[in-house]
Amino acid sequence: MTSSENPNLALSLSQTFVASIAQVESAVVAVKAGRRGSASGVHWRSGIIVTTEHSLKSEDEITLVLPNSSTSIATVIGRDPGTDLAVLRLQSDVSLSVPPLAKEPLQVGHLVLAVGRSMDTGVTASLGIISSLGGSWRTWQGGQIDQLIRPNLMLYPGGSGSALINPQGHVLGINTAAPRSSILTIPATTIDRVVNQLLQQGRILRGYLGVGMQPVQLPERLLQAFSLTGQGGVLIVSVEAGSPADQAGILIGDVVVALGGRRITEIADVQQMLDPEQIGQPLAVHLIRGGQRVDLTITIAERPGRAD
Repeated sequence: MTSSENPNLALSLSQTFVASIAQVESAVVAVKAGRRGSASGVHWRSGIIVTTEHSLKSEDEITLVLPNSSTSIATVIGRDPGTDLAVLRLQSDVSLSVPPLAKEPLQVGHLVLAVGRSMDTGVTASLGIISSLGGSWRTWQGGQIDQLIRPNLMLYPGGSGSALINPQGHVLGINTAAPRSSILTIPATTIDRVVNQLLQQGRILRGYLGVGMQPVQLPERLLQAFSLTGQGGVLIVSVEAGSPADQAGILIGDVVVALGGRRITEIADVQQMLDPEQIGQPLAVHLIRGGQRVDLTITIAERPGRAD
């Protein structure tokens, strides 16, 4: 490639990014909830805005700054801390575009852009690549995320809830801050599922045991005595009064090694048993108490209040 071709290539790439941002920025709003700070939000469906749940400091009055710089009021349909998603409804008859969703599978190294909106400066954008991908995973609050998407880019102030898009201007998901100043993207399939549940039910159904847990290693003699595969179990460190675990007779200090016929070695193994279809279902619990095996039955309840 000659030196004269390089500027043309850079200009072509730049124009591609400008066009992709223009395609989605008319669907991106700024969200102000509370006295301090703001976030971005995406007009996901007609009259429906999706943003990050942790950014909503108040539900009393949520102000949106629209692409034309006018403001509108939104109300909260529902929020799910488990997936860090909140769904808002526009109160006024506002015409916003709905961005197209990406259909092509992501690969590590793909170019992506974060498109947000600031209360002060308007549309913001940053460029990066997909640095890592993984399968479905659960947050520490039990939310099911369909794919691990970690982009390597920068979020400007108010960038939580911004759209992650490909160079074609198609939305891959929305961005949220993760521990150690990293960024994660909540994929579009997860957003669709949460939006559907919140629109239909106003809340996210999630199973509930009422225990505090931590993983623990088991001595070899116990593993052999009870014919257990794997090295660990889950230690019960707290039991809420009146909870399903309390009613089942689970005690602080018990080590759960199986639930519903599945071997339990990590907290994530327990969380996988708390999907909505398990609510109301009795499950066999096998645990070790004082060096002895104890078998109980626990009935999964719906998590009370907000799903947090």
